[in-house]
Amino acid sequence: MLEVFKTTSSKVILVVALIIVAALQYSFWYGEGGYFPHQALLDQIKQEAAVNTELKERNRILAAEVYDLKNGAEAIEEHARLDLGLIKPHETFVQMSTVSTNYKPIYLDPSLKQNTGSEDGDGALTEDAH
Repeated sequence: MLEVFKTTSSKVILVVALIIVAALQYSFWYGEGGYFPHQALLDQIKQEAAVNTELKERNRILAAEVYDLKNGAEAIEEHARLDLGLIKPHETFVQMSTVSTNYKPIYLDPSLKQNTGSEDGDGALTEDAH
């Protein structure tokens, strides 16, 4: 078998064949439509499909809300109560606390100087200077 590669022309043919195989391998792995670009596109498709699923669910919820607003006064009243603070005449507003009965306040030592945020008149948080 080594006798075949003793001539110069057979060595040139071998080198040309190796270059062609290397070029084809490069094209297969990295070229346009190759293995790695194909895998990257598959990953991108999976990500876009997940985003689309989330958006479809959001659209479904919004469509149901639009339907309720168009066809029912209860949804409009609910939005007015929650978003605008609507209270009907002769109605008493009662706000329930969501704090658990097992709530224990954190003890802060009053002798320690601490920087705490507090609201000023316009609702902006400011640092207390000690």
